[in-house]
Amino acid sequence: MRAVKNLEFAVNDHSGRERIFKTFDAACGFAVAMATANGNHHNIDVLAWSEAAARAWGGEEGVESYREDPDASVTDRIVIKAERQGRIA
Repeated sequence: MRAVKNLEFAVNDHSGRERIFKTFDAACGFAVAMATANGNHHNIDVLAWSEAAARAWGGEEGVESYREDPDASVTDRIVIKAERQGRIA
């Protein structure tokens, strides 16, 4: 997914600091890297700051959800869990 105005993706790093990404792909890459490094799950919080951004993320359903609560801090949450399994023989 390309960058969309007013649509951001937040992922916490190993220190708990929130990192903001403009594309879902970048947020996914970071979340998978963090999960692989420390074995914990990491959330990607989708932040839609306008109806247009909500539509880009979730279509008409996203717009309906946005209209119900435009001040919601998180539009959607994706939980990433990845683990290293080491060498496979």
